[in-house]
Order: sequence, then structure tokens, then C-alpha cells
Amino acid sequence: MSFYLSMSFPLGAGTSTEQLRSTVDGVLAILNNPNLKSEARGKERHAQLRRVIYPRFDFAEMAKRSLGPHWQRRTPEEQQEFVKVFTDLLEQSYVDKIESYNGEKVVYTNEVQDKGYSDVDTKVVTRKEEEFSVNYKLHLVDGGWKVYDVVVENISLVNNYRSQFNRIITTASYESLIRRMKEKQIESLGKKRSKVG
Repeated sequence: MSFYLSMSFPLGAGTSTEQLRSTVDGVLAILNNPNLKSEARGKERHAQLRRVIYPRFDFAEMAKRSLGPHWQRRTPEEQQEFVKVFTDLLEQSYVDKIESYNGEKVVYTNEVQDKGYSDVDTKVVTRKEEEFSVNYKLHLVDGGWKVYDVVVENISLVNNYRSQFNRIITTASYESLIRRMKEKQIESLGKKRSKVG
């Protein structure tokens, strides 16, 4: 159930669904490549997945929306740092989730476009024929579709982060939020290293 992809590639012509489908196919090709399946090739597999994923996420937009009203209160330097920390954390989390792929199928069910914005609805079908919905929210950036939110079973990734971040900032501080995000990233990397080692 953790397999949800939210990217679009390549830049250029095509509807948001076509770009999304093209990316999913690219990711599946990497995951299904027998030469990349071993733990020893993990680093290379991650690098290839990132190359497909990274350009199609609008991480800056996701970071801004996730911070909500607190975004405007940050200095340009703080905003830049937040985007970097948020991007590293989210990208790492997505690559980990994608790697848990176990033969699920992605079915494209609907697309609604309106003035440079697009919603692409999909269903992920597991081997046991269980289904869950994944809605991708994209917008046009430099002629290509980029994802700025993912809604899994009616739960928005951005809204989820926003409520968590707001709670930490309100009860502690913005500095505390950044520290916790960095700690989470280090913790996640540590788990990955111990798995490989």
C-alpha cells in the first residue's frame, strides 16, 4: 500500500496523465531490472530512481505549501534551507516507499485540467486485488507538469505535513522543526546503512 508514484517525465508535450504514465513506466523499469535488485546495487538503484523522480517534483512549491502561513515569516535564507531539508527528507522517503513495490498495478482513471493545473486520479491494485486511490495534483512549470501534492485515500501529503509542522512550530519553535527534520533524515540514513552493512 506504500507504493505511490508522483512524478511526470519527460518535460514537453503530452497531457499530465501521459507524463505521469511515462514516469511510472520508467520507475517500474528500474525496479524490475534484475541487474539492480541486489542489496549491493542499492546505491545505483537509488541514484537511477532519483534521476527519474527528482526533476518532476516541485519540491519548492510543496515545501511552501507544507509550511503554510509560516512560510512568509521566514527570511529568504531560511526559506532556502527549509526547501533543501524538506526536499532531502521527502525524496528519501519516496525512494524508500517506491522500493517496497511488490507487483502492484497503477490504473489511470481520470484527468481534470484547468488553467495550468491538473488532477490525475489513479488506483493502485495489489496482487490480492485490493485497491486504493491516489490522486496527483500537478501544475505547469516551464512547459512540463510537476507534482505539488499527492492525495492517498483522501489524505493530502501537503495538508498532513502542514498540520504536523504547524503543531511543532506552535508548541516549540521553527528552529525545533528544522532540527527534528534533520534528525529524522540522519535516523533514516542510519537505518539504511545498518541494513546494507
